[in-house]
Amino acid sequence: MVGILIVTHGCLGKVLAETAGSILDTPADSLIAVSVAADDCTKTLREKIRAAIRAADRKHGILILTDMFGGAASDMSYSFLEKGKIDVISAVNLPILLKALKMREHMCLRDLARCLTAYGKQNISLASDILSGKRREQKSVCPFIKKDADAVIPYNEIRLCG
Repeated sequence: MVGILIVTHGCLGKVLAETAGSILDTPADSLIAVSVAADDCTKTLREKIRAAIRAADRKHGILILTDMFGGAASDMSYSFLEKGKIDVISAVNLPILLKALKMREHMCLRDLARCLTAYGKQNISLASDILSGKRREQKSVCPFIKKDADAVIPYNEIRLCG
């Protein structure tokens, strides 16, 4: 199972984790929120993230979800990038977190990260467009996205990378 860290400004990550646990009706294993305080020095923040990585690691990789590209949470998280072991997605939101928690046992880190990035991009909607009758584009939904966007991978064929 891929471990998940939510590294955000303030308590956003903690609230997202609690809300996801409430929706899924269970607290998530290997899900850790790291709060970035305005007065955190680089060394303190780095150690918070390093400790959370150790705590969430289940030997299938760590996915770090951050709140904002270019912010302190993301910038520090990028320093932990390690191909095949640790990856970072910015712009976390509740749908992405829920999807990550549901799919992380079925996908390797690389595929999960790519899938969640595509899922997030595909599922942003402008309510006024929907209410005025514009239809949302029908696109394939995670976890069935392949390099060929029109191809679909059956759920039972999804495997952890080995």
